[in-house]
Amino acid sequence: MSLPLLAFTSLPGSFLSPGFLFLLILVVAVLSFWAQFRVSSVYNENAQIPSRGGITGREAAEAVMRNAGIADVEITETEGHLTDHYDPLNKRLVLSSENYRGTSLAALGVAAHEAGHAIQHKVGYSMLHARMALVPVTSLVSRVLPVLMFAGFFLARGLSGMMLDAAILCYAVLTVFQLITLPVEFDASRRAKAQLVSLGILSADEMPGVNRTLDAAALTYVAAFVSSLLYLLYLLSSRRND
Repeated sequence: MSLPLLAFTSLPGSFLSPGFLFLLILVVAVLSFWAQFRVSSVYNENAQIPSRGGITGREAAEAVMRNAGIADVEITETEGHLTDHYDPLNKRLVLSSENYRGTSLAALGVAAHEAGHAIQHKVGYSMLHARMALVPVTSLVSRVLPVLMFAGFFLARGLSGMMLDAAILCYAVLTVFQLITLPVEFDASRRAKAQLVSLGILSADEMPGVNRTLDAAALTYVAAFVSSLLYLLYLLSSRRND
């Protein structure tokens, strides 16, 4: 058993009060806000720095995938801010307009990162396939969990019995999903950085801006994992004292 789990499961009953839960929610909210603020500020900073090559994010993603022998992935444009993602089921790489058309260090970094996911898919990267396998159950859990947590606020004893067990199971699934997401995202960034330089899309002295952008984006996934883990540990400690 890990030290964090030991610490949580040995908490006295007073620490499992609504006040402690409120404090936990506050900590998680601050952590999530800080991660989102960090990625937005770093992205916006590097979105103002044009790449010397002047190619767009779409062209960069296309070049990275072409170099990897990928010819069956469609690149599409979507609205929104940082709505970029790779859809493995439909083999579609989706870039927000600012990154699809943009020529900044941030745009090229994000576009290449999403192309990195396409490469993972092509080579059969095991962690990506593990995450894909968990998507259906994670989607179900994400719909069930809010109902359980909302109901818990109106029950005299809060979550208990079978409802508490169900909440623990839901958070266990989410925590595993977030844990698996970490190597998937870090590996995609690693592939992106290597490809941008080796293909001559960016020179080595332009990479610090890309590195900072992708590293900041990774913080959001770390924050999501930590938040999910903290809630899981809290629920496990509640189960022990139920």
